[in-house]
Amino acid sequence: MLGFLKRFLGDNNDKEIARYREMVEKINALEPEMQNLTDSKLTGYTNAFKERLAAGETLDDLLPEAFAVVREGSRRVLGMRHFDVQLIGGMCLHEGRIAEMRTGEGKTLVATLPVYLNALTGKGVHMITVNDYLARRDSEEMGKLYHFLGLSVGLVVHDMDFPERKYAYGCDVTFGTNNEFGFDYLRDNMVIYPDQMVQRELNYAIVDEVDSILIDEARTPLIISGPGAKSTDMYAVMARAVAGLKEGVDYTVDEKQKTVAAADSTVPKIEKILGINNLYAPENIELSHCFTAALRAKALMKRDRDYVVKGDEVVIVDEFTGRLMEGRRYSDGLHQAIEAKEGVKIQRESQTLATITFQNYFRMYHKLAGMTGTAKTEEDEFLKIYNLPVIVVPTNKPVIRKDYPDLIYKTKRAKYKAVGKFVKELHEKGQPVLIGTTSITQSEELSAILKKNGIPHNVLNAKFHEKEAEIIANAGQKGAVTIATNMAGRGTDIKLGEGVPELGGLFIVGTERHESRRIDNQLRGRSGRQGDPGASRFFLSLEDDLLRLFAADRISGMMDKLGMEEDEPIEHKLITNSIEHAQKKVEARNFDIRKHVLEYDDVMNQQREVMYGERRKILLGENLRENIIGMVNHIIKDEMNQFANEQLYPEEWQLDGLIEDAEKIYAPAGRLKKEELVELSRDELKETLEKVAEDGYRQRELLFGEENMRELEKVVMLRVVDNKWMEHLDHMDMLREGINLRAYGQRNPLVEYKIEALDMFEEMEAAIQDQIASLMYHVSIITPEQQTVSPDGAESAAASGRQKQQLEQAIEQQRSQLSDHLQNAQASHGDEVSAAEAKKKPVTKDGAKVGRNDPCPCGSGKKYKNCCGKDQ
Repeated sequence: MLGFLKRFLGDNNDKEIARYREMVEKINALEPEMQNLTDSKLTGYTNAFKERLAAGETLDDLLPEAFAVVREGSRRVLGMRHFDVQLIGGMCLHEGRIAEMRTGEGKTLVATLPVYLNALTGKGVHMITVNDYLARRDSEEMGKLYHFLGLSVGLVVHDMDFPERKYAYGCDVTFGTNNEFGFDYLRDNMVIYPDQMVQRELNYAIVDEVDSILIDEARTPLIISGPGAKSTDMYAVMARAVAGLKEGVDYTVDEKQKTVAAADSTVPKIEKILGINNLYAPENIELSHCFTAALRAKALMKRDRDYVVKGDEVVIVDEFTGRLMEGRRYSDGLHQAIEAKEGVKIQRESQTLATITFQNYFRMYHKLAGMTGTAKTEEDEFLKIYNLPVIVVPTNKPVIRKDYPDLIYKTKRAKYKAVGKFVKELHEKGQPVLIGTTSITQSEELSAILKKNGIPHNVLNAKFHEKEAEIIANAGQKGAVTIATNMAGRGTDIKLGEGVPELGGLFIVGTERHESRRIDNQLRGRSGRQGDPGASRFFLSLEDDLLRLFAADRISGMMDKLGMEEDEPIEHKLITNSIEHAQKKVEARNFDIRKHVLEYDDVMNQQREVMYGERRKILLGENLRENIIGMVNHIIKDEMNQFANEQLYPEEWQLDGLIEDAEKIYAPAGRLKKEELVELSRDELKETLEKVAEDGYRQRELLFGEENMRELEKVVMLRVVDNKWMEHLDHMDMLREGINLRAYGQRNPLVEYKIEALDMFEEMEAAIQDQIASLMYHVSIITPEQQTVSPDGAESAAASGRQKQQLEQAIEQQRSQLSDHLQNAQASHGDEVSAAEAKKKPVTKDGAKVGRNDPCPCGSGKKYKNCCGKDQ
């Protein structure tokens, strides 16, 4: 049907390519003129373009000339002239699309076109790559061209100090990794002073290996965390307790869903080991949390597949690229459980200070674009999540690589044996071979087979990360044999050595199909670049994870009917189609997981935008006095509604409760007298309270000095907002973990989450106002000499100067503590998906909701927050 519609309506991709080709002709027509210019006249176009933009022209108006300038500049500086198809790719990126370009088509050079054009606005362009090596390499190589054309170039990588980072973001073009950009955004929303921020407004970003960053890494949120206070001893105890449990007897594993469930008989065993009566009793909530994490670590997390042990540290392995993810940790206690399982030092659990998903970070850019060799299979997701259409850019030369049908064996042993024999035949004639594996263990098993067959080879996996670029660059030399774990996003070109094209080019051998067709295509795409010859073939077995879980029954039945032996492969288009069908099922499931994560994070993101917006107002505000007085007046309005409601007669007003509440926040003790208030009308009562609050605040200003008071306002407001936001994040985590249980009550968990999240956010906002107001009226400043600056009691004129100096020292100490708190925060990747079962007590409300400022149900006449709810 799809093919029929394309023939009837025409392929939209072809229409877009035809439109781009018309523009290519205009750019090509300018080439002779550009070639005749001197360097100074060519580079002079940059200032001329900026002036034309200021005069009202658009970037689209400048595109033909700007692209022609970049092409000529590249020819002079880099010795590379953009192909016509690279101009097409550049236009795709400029229009905020994804350019799918095959490996070897020069995507790095393509990006220079839209980067230059969009940098002319002066708002900054972010060039985002998957690792520091590629960011550094591209900034150095392509930076030569940008510098020649008069643009500034910055680089953001790990362990860079603040001045360097600040400078990099101020440049016209900034290179860096997705993690660094995301973490800098979060850190910018934790700073104490505006000049501590590094990023500008998020204007335009081009994401290299866009499928790896926006899809593969989209399930794991970015988390900035601080050290927690919980002990880690129980993880070691629990690791020993689950060590003897057996799969199928004590627990079951759902490999498709990647979950583990303890058998009914297992919990009593654990309780006996721990010497407790009920693992799931409220007082044992931390134990049950550790048990769940320990069982996940034992049953689901495999060494040299999911992580490696490096010295005294557990380091996560990226399942899509095979790279080590230094500095990242699984959340929710899983990393501690793995450390306990492996017998290395167990680091403390952390408290979340700030978090965001890649989806919500990258959707904040005014314009977003991406490039990769494999995006079309995921176009629906790019459109639905990021509004990014995919354009398949034609290759500069026809692809002549031969992709042979898969060979499927009954067992892994037979498959490996066949791979060893096949590679030996290719190696003996000098044809280079690149063998793709899906895990470190698999690469080491194949390495052993090749050694046994006497075949010299290189191994590239997470354990040999440092040699990555060198190993890959040499993989196309005559006689080279290379084993690589997951080729996604390697970013290094494989060029054929002398005499290799005559031998058939680089031969790609896949040893297992990945869950995603995209990753398989990335492996194939390493061969056949720029019209080079090449070939690919996958060797599979019924014991491979993908086939075993999704397609083994049908294929196994077919092989049995044909009476095939273990060493005899089956090769049939029907089988290959069956495998691709299985991959599509897994891709759809993974998309649902990412979509599910995003639906929940969208709720969090709305709250995050509000909080960060309010925080930025505090940060940039010169005088916050009116904000705080406004908070106090809002509190007075609540008090009037609670204690002197207009629907009540004056003799029914609860003036004792009103005075008590006012003295807790803004009124000096004894300042409000019941016998005086009882004579006032409701409007007069409200005016009296507001006057008391205003007078009290003015007294604070006289005591501390206006300049210090303004500084104190900022420090207090930032401290309260940050602390309450961190508490809120923790509460939201608890709510998120337990919310799926609502489905058992026939309620939609997402709808329930949205309702409760809104209630919690409103309560947090009220708590922020209460605490800021209370602190500003009651805070006592402790100086480094442990002397207290307080408004209470009479102060002599002689003490005033000393107190001012002490206050300045105390405020600086507060600033320093906040800055230290920020610097001590750790940037990490969160765990992929939380377990369905609640490991912490879910935030739920039984019966009718009681707001913080509502009358307490106990009948005391006090607000709920000041009575039964004061400990919550």
